[in-house]
Amino acid sequence: MREYLNFYIDGQWVAPAVPKTLDVINPATEAVAGRISMGSAADVDRAARAARRAFDAWSQTPLAARAALLEAIVAEYQKRYADMAAAITEEMGAPAALASKAQAAMGIGHLQTALTVLKSYAFEEARGSTLLRKEPIGVCGLITPWNWPMNQIACKVAPALVAGCTMVLKPSEIAPFSAQVWTEILHAAGVPAGVFNLVNGDGPTVGAAIAGHPEVDMVSFTGSTRAGIEVARNAAPTVKRVHQELGGKSPNIILPDADLQRAVTAGVRGVMNNSGQSCNAPTRLLVPHSLMTEALAIAKAAAEATTVGAPDSGASIGPVVSAAQWDKIQTLISKGIEEGATLVAGGPGRPEGLDRGWYVRPTVLGHVTNRMTVAREEIFGPVLVVIGYDSVDEAVQIANDTPYGLAAYVWGADLEQARRVASRLRAGQVNLNGAAPDLMAPFGGYKQSGNGREWGDHAFGEFLEIKAVLGWAPKQG
Repeated sequence: MREYLNFYIDGQWVAPAVPKTLDVINPATEAVAGRISMGSAADVDRAARAARRAFDAWSQTPLAARAALLEAIVAEYQKRYADMAAAITEEMGAPAALASKAQAAMGIGHLQTALTVLKSYAFEEARGSTLLRKEPIGVCGLITPWNWPMNQIACKVAPALVAGCTMVLKPSEIAPFSAQVWTEILHAAGVPAGVFNLVNGDGPTVGAAIAGHPEVDMVSFTGSTRAGIEVARNAAPTVKRVHQELGGKSPNIILPDADLQRAVTAGVRGVMNNSGQSCNAPTRLLVPHSLMTEALAIAKAAAEATTVGAPDSGASIGPVVSAAQWDKIQTLISKGIEEGATLVAGGPGRPEGLDRGWYVRPTVLGHVTNRMTVAREEIFGPVLVVIGYDSVDEAVQIANDTPYGLAAYVWGADLEQARRVASRLRAGQVNLNGAAPDLMAPFGGYKQSGNGREWGDHAFGEFLEIKAVLGWAPKQG
């Protein structure tokens, strides 16, 4: 059993100000997998002040030194790669293959992307006699979720670090093991004392203390829209920058000329991947009414081909992260059926033969209207809703009729038409015809899916202030 009872503050592992522990549950077995200490405002204060002391020196380091440190982190990460994947599997139930090939891989991917961006990023720009400088914003509070733990830690820490910022990280208390391994990696790589700090704890205590701390200059949060609103409220009195990557209810428009078999099958797989626990999952499948019967048959087959089982079983998906998450998903599946949706595949309860662990049946709900609860709320489980439309204009209207705007998907044989549809969708990232992920593409949302962008060069801007120095260049003549 893992025991992580100290926090990482000012380059050392230190005991919490007030002893308090939390059991971490393995969602595949419902057994206690480890314990962590739960932090307090006093721990956050200690970490924030350490980050402030470290800021002056770190912010002035040459870019070559920051690049060298990032390269050292990549090297240490590669040494601990298997440990990282195992930690992710144990804490949040990701199948072993997914943990290794995707979850842990995203961490090293964002580190390498930050290195690539750093080589050509313009921190200074001359405009006439004025110089525009992009300077590190200061001490950053980073609050990350459990569903893609290493993706979200790395896509914040890497750009913040190379931008010259110092930071305090609060990972999810539900899935804290990977953050511990990450911190050990940074320590081994030689990150200077105080530049990176880790405090475990819950949102109402540690998260709120980070968001409201006067020594924290910006806070970057990924999680639910509800929690993101609280972060913004706590940050408001100190007028700090708030970056949010929040929920989603992403539409997946299948145009009439699309390859229906390919598009629907890919859509189902996109929802089921990671047990449905991805904020950008294509959870609303929009198909022409004339193709509904065929589309539902394809969706049913794809859902029933999605195997569910223990992370080491080779199954397509593992459990969802917790009892609370399982209960929420069950409630929403039942609500969808009560409101008139057709149960096409799956349904309430655990899959057959899985009596322990938070496993969910891959579920498809057909003939859904966009007014139903299951079309409005983020379920965050392996549940797809299928909505019919009569015209492309109606499909766009339905797609945009949501408080969210994180991602959208379009499938169509006529690429120009697919592009036109994409231009009308109110979402931060639109995927055409199953395009592969791009770590250089900005990631973030419109509306209640948040503000700001992560990934690639756009991530750097979240951690930089812009200074105009007038009269930098002497007047000519």
